Amino acid sequence: MSCQASRFANLPAWRVPSWVSALALVSCLTQRAAAQACCAGTGVVTPGRLALHESALVGVQLKAAAEIGSFDAHGRYAALTRGGSELDLEQDAFAAVRLNRHAQAALLLPVLETRRTSATQSEFGGGFGDANLNLRYDFTFAGATKTIPGLGILAGITFPTGTPADSSRIRPLATDATGIGAFQASLGLAVEQVFGPWLVNLTGVVAQRTARTVSQSGITIHEHLAAQWTALGAVGYVFPSEAALALSASYTAEGDATIDGATAPDSSHRTTTVTLAGLLPLSDSWRAQAALFQNVPISTLSVNQPALLGGSLTAVHAWL
Repeated sequence: MSCQASRFANLPAWRVPSWVSALALVSCLTQRAAAQACCAGTGVVTPGRLALHESALVGVQLKAAAEIGSFDAHGRYAALTRGGSELDLEQDAFAAVRLNRHAQAALLLPVLETRRTSATQSEFGGGFGDANLNLRYDFTFAGATKTIPGLGILAGITFPTGTPADSSRIRPLATDATGIGAFQASLGLAVEQVFGPWLVNLTGVVAQRTARTVSQSGITIHEHLAAQWTALGAVGYVFPSEAALALSASYTAEGDATIDGATAPDSSHRTTTVTLAGLLPLSDSWRAQAALFQNVPISTLSVNQPALLGGSLTAVHAWL
């Protein structure tokens, strides 16, 4: 990937948020290290993010994760028992486009499959997941000055295009459940800065879901999921070849749900995840990325969640 001065700023795109920063490149020769950290570093944290010299991109990401254990309602971790297993697959198509120097929009379309077994049964199912549309606006850009970091605001909406568990047609393990059955609006703030070949990113996002009516076995209930809070920190390093590595950690917390106006005890969720990702530029317009991730299998770090270990492969094509 060549270092080019650009009239475009660098902004985000993700399922989970996307974040980007931009440099005003007066001279690629004198600021090359900072430019590399900005372009490649942010891309390795968020695959669907535009680099400084890009106006649009499309990509495909393939994910696979296996359950290695689970956390109960009190955060106690237990390894997976014999006779039970879960394998999650996901294929994401995404695209991002620059709206102006400070703004960027992105779309994510996921397809999910699950193979789940118990001591006596085995099921496989899947379908379209919940689609996500998000925007980012950067007020300042990482690396533009040494004292003021990049500051961006994130906003997104997730549409209930997937199948919620209560609408599953594959029973009893509900392997065709691919969504939450509600609209989700999110708002976040990202702060990042470049230090030579290093990029540091801190992001916080809050998401609120709409209430929904669920009918099962002739009984109708009104469900409202609690707000979901996510904090993410990432550190990326860019090599002279413009390949990059990033290590990130995220923590997501969600309170108890409300059922028919009353709090449902022990229905909260917590998830702690660490991710190691790498980016390899193949040309000015193509790049490949890979990542390994794990829900940390330590008691109290997650609640009411499976512990997953998995990886992803991503291919991105960008237009300059």
